[in-house]
Amino acid sequence: MVTYLVSEYPMNIRQACKSLNLERSSYYYHPKRKDDTDVIDCLNHLSEKHPSYGFKKMFHSLRNEGFGWNHKKVYRVYKKLGLNILRKSRRRLASRERQNLEVPEKYNEVWSMDFMSDSLFNSRRFRTLNIIDDYNRESIWIEVGLSIGAMHMTDLLEWIVKERGKPKAIRTDNGPEFTSSVFTSWCHKHRIEIRYIQPGKPVQNAFIERFNRSYRTEVLDARIFNNLVEVREITSDWMEHYNNNRPHESLGNLSPMQYLLKKENSSDGNPNTEFSPFQQILPTSTTE
Repeated sequence: MVTYLVSEYPMNIRQACKSLNLERSSYYYHPKRKDDTDVIDCLNHLSEKHPSYGFKKMFHSLRNEGFGWNHKKVYRVYKKLGLNILRKSRRRLASRERQNLEVPEKYNEVWSMDFMSDSLFNSRRFRTLNIIDDYNRESIWIEVGLSIGAMHMTDLLEWIVKERGKPKAIRTDNGPEFTSSVFTSWCHKHRIEIRYIQPGKPVQNAFIERFNRSYRTEVLDARIFNNLVEVREITSDWMEHYNNNRPHESLGNLSPMQYLLKKENSSDGNPNTEFSPFQQILPTSTTE
């Protein structure tokens, strides 16, 4: 209203405020913006460290740590972060028998699978699904997407099986995609054994864990990606180098394909080496 009077009539701010019985200090007052950064950081930290904590435990934990924010401020931020939404308790996993990690006797006999995650330059998260052959540590495929659900995963596996043939077994951890009915039904349909490792025992999946470490160090942590196209292109180049040229200590310093060729030449076996993940591209419906 003061701005309107000053712009429409020959009067200054003092006169306009006086005509409205308004203190000039009220006109110039601008409320301070609420800075909840510290509260947000503390609540997020507590939520990650203690996912079962409700508001009361979080509030008293903050008080015990010496923070003096009142309960109204903390609860407002608590609701803003969505921490007041009822969270499902973690599903108890079925007990798993210990899986001895043995090198398969044949090519394409046992695969290992695992998920990884990283972020683009704009902080948007993406996932990768890594699949290797335990026999020669070959990188069968690395799927890249913003999200990779169980249906996406089984569609990918269906395509790989048609091109390469199916394994006798697949080794995985107990992640939700791998324990889903979609994946277990697909494996049952194809008569593929699922070898779940024991929860909290990544050493039982050491082949894929070692592969993940190499991929993380040499690709994901070595570059800044602007989009998923860049991730896929660089990943594809790295896979080709990894499979055909990169020496692997446990394979006698041979690459996976060099090791396979050596084994093929020293035996009567004839493993299928025609499938190459770099010659075909699987269409994906993942929105980027």
